Amino acid sequence: MTDSRADGPSAVEFRQAREEWIESRIQDLANVLETAGPDLYELLPADLGERRLAAAVTMARVATDEARARSVAETVRLLERLIPGGHRHDLTGAARALRSRLASWGEPAVWSWNAAAWEEMALWWWGRNQPRTGDPARDFAEWRSRWSEEIPWTDDIDEPEQAPRRHGRTLVTPAEFFASEPEPLRLLAHAVLRSPRTIAAVEDAVLLREEYFQGAGHLRWLAEQQACADQLEAWRRAQQETGSEATRAFLAELSETVKRYATLVLQPVVDALSTCERALLDGSRPGAHRNAVDYLDMFLDWQVPSDEGAWRDEAPSADVVRQARERRDRGQTTWQGIRGSLPVWYHIVTSPQEKAAALAYSGLPSASVVRVRTGDDDVTVPGLSLFEGLFDEADESADWYPDPGIDVPYGADSAFDLCALLALAQLGHARLEFLMVHSDGSVRILRAVRAQVREDDAKAYRRWALAALAELAPDPEDLADLLARDEEKGTDEPDETTRPNGPKGTGPQGSPIPDQGGTPSARRTAHRALPPELLRKVRALLRKAEDQAATEEEARAFLAKATELMAKYGIEQAMLEDLDRPAGPVDKVVEVHPPYAREMRRLLSWIAEAMRCRSVYPGGKANRHRVHLFGFEGEIQASEVLFASLRLQMLDGADRADRLHRPAGEDARAYKRSWMLGFIREVTDRVRAAQEAARAAAEHAQEAAEGAERTGRSVALVLADRSTVVAAHLNDHYPQLGTTRPTKFKGTGYWQGRVDGRRADIGGPTIVPDTRTEQLVG
Repeated sequence: MTDSRADGPSAVEFRQAREEWIESRIQDLANVLETAGPDLYELLPADLGERRLAAAVTMARVATDEARARSVAETVRLLERLIPGGHRHDLTGAARALRSRLASWGEPAVWSWNAAAWEEMALWWWGRNQPRTGDPARDFAEWRSRWSEEIPWTDDIDEPEQAPRRHGRTLVTPAEFFASEPEPLRLLAHAVLRSPRTIAAVEDAVLLREEYFQGAGHLRWLAEQQACADQLEAWRRAQQETGSEATRAFLAELSETVKRYATLVLQPVVDALSTCERALLDGSRPGAHRNAVDYLDMFLDWQVPSDEGAWRDEAPSADVVRQARERRDRGQTTWQGIRGSLPVWYHIVTSPQEKAAALAYSGLPSASVVRVRTGDDDVTVPGLSLFEGLFDEADESADWYPDPGIDVPYGADSAFDLCALLALAQLGHARLEFLMVHSDGSVRILRAVRAQVREDDAKAYRRWALAALAELAPDPEDLADLLARDEEKGTDEPDETTRPNGPKGTGPQGSPIPDQGGTPSARRTAHRALPPELLRKVRALLRKAEDQAATEEEARAFLAKATELMAKYGIEQAMLEDLDRPAGPVDKVVEVHPPYAREMRRLLSWIAEAMRCRSVYPGGKANRHRVHLFGFEGEIQASEVLFASLRLQMLDGADRADRLHRPAGEDARAYKRSWMLGFIREVTDRVRAAQEAARAAAEHAQEAAEGAERTGRSVALVLADRSTVVAAHLNDHYPQLGTTRPTKFKGTGYWQGRVDGRRADIGGPTIVPDTRTEQLVG
């Protein structure tokens, strides 16, 4: 790396943030392999270097093989070259098990449309950390032989912060860039950049993008500088409309300087980033790509993954066999689905001519072989025919196939089909399986091949699918309910993804977990719940607080007393149980209901975490609206009581904010959802602070009593032990937990939600916000 003494503070900050982020993402990939493929993780040889780096690359290589529609046997050959003596182990079973868990693990790097870019990143980072012999050609040849893949290496990807030096520049902020400009221009630019309106607009722009960065601080930094440049240009355009000719000439000079900054400083850095970093940065901007990411995130969240049987090379899964028989009986030969995150096309071969053509098909884009049908043939996107150029004579491939070829249907009114088409557009190819159905009803795979689509066609599919999805589910958050309705109506043919295997804590085979109040341990320790007298008192206080006849001051007082009683009881009960025979932790499944069920689920989960409980979102479609809480009985009950009150406040507050603050033209549901996220973060921060205050008060009281004879352990130690016991109880139920998807929102209501969250009644002091920051700007 370049000596930091030659770099300015911005370049040093960028480099440090980038290295920290890459290390964290490498660790994330290693954790996926360790948890989802523990057998492979243990088999990795020591000569590959640091285990976490080798694990990250192995995980990325397996995911990329799946994304490229390669067979499990090909992945096994890779693993055998990687692992000495690997043939003595069940690598086939390990590869199947790992592939079956990729889509459901909550790790975007292993989804099919992202895998190749992350493989490049992992291989580069691994090579960067390997010892060298002094002969680069020898080193890279050995690495290529071991990983069966080229190890990328360029100065750009290693040091993108140095890219502006090619233009005689260094990586700086717009304010630093303008510091070398003539005084009038410098002073004007600094005044615009420091104005409250610009600062607020930049904060909002970055906030809406950073959720797509997967925690990358250096990408957030770039987005912030891009937003500053955009705001300078926006201000210049606004002033130029009414300024004099001399003013317009001066503003044109400002515009040229902003363009030089973007062209000579920011863009070279962006161009030098790795493919996955550029994808994250570009995909964070509003537009078709970001909308596609949002829909696909929700789509995968809804899907229940296929079991390991779907990844057998030698025979189709039982579900595919069933569909093949049913479709043959109906005279249909082609259908499509999703296996994990990979689009799959199935076609039944019906003649010797087809068999010969299928065996010879190269997989290159060819209108004579494969045609994607999207509803009616005359469906068009404004300004673009979906099939424009699809049947041109100049085919990329000379493949021949008997008429009428293979027509792959995607329904215009099916959310599943539209999302599957979107996945095809993002990836650029599908796995095409040619099937043979014999007279005895048996089905076998004749051949599987990666069938590519043209880049222009992929763009057209994306436009059409997004336009159709916008009609069916304007907000991606509504997609899950739409998919469930499609399934109930039978509009979506069942495919391999509909068979649950419970990777994230569902019941056996993905079945719904019971919702009758938790495990037997919960029923045995019910006497440890909030005492009936206290519960009646708390509920009476909450009813008074929610009474519309009560003044704002009275409502706050009632809720303050209710929270004080619950927090004080929780600490006291913990200390008493520590002296007596401790009660064990319990768990309870809580059902949340629409509207905004996902936001309600988040509210309950975050409240429970603030109340020293733990929560899990069970997997499977039957459990979409459930939260599994773990903790001690009194704390779980207190979480439910507080959730019931805050749920009503959140719904009322979202409606009120929508009426008063939503910008004209913005979608109401998107605004409300972003407002709710801000509200949830603010109120749960306050609940956590209230719990901390109760703990501090208990510790102070304990210290004051030290003059007398003291028994028992400290408050901090008791609470820490209880948290450990709760975590162990959760781990007993869910030994393998995936990660939740990053929270994403499209609306501009987040900051208003935080402002309103400061006023929410949580049973503690209400923060009176500074009136200068109440209203969002921009």
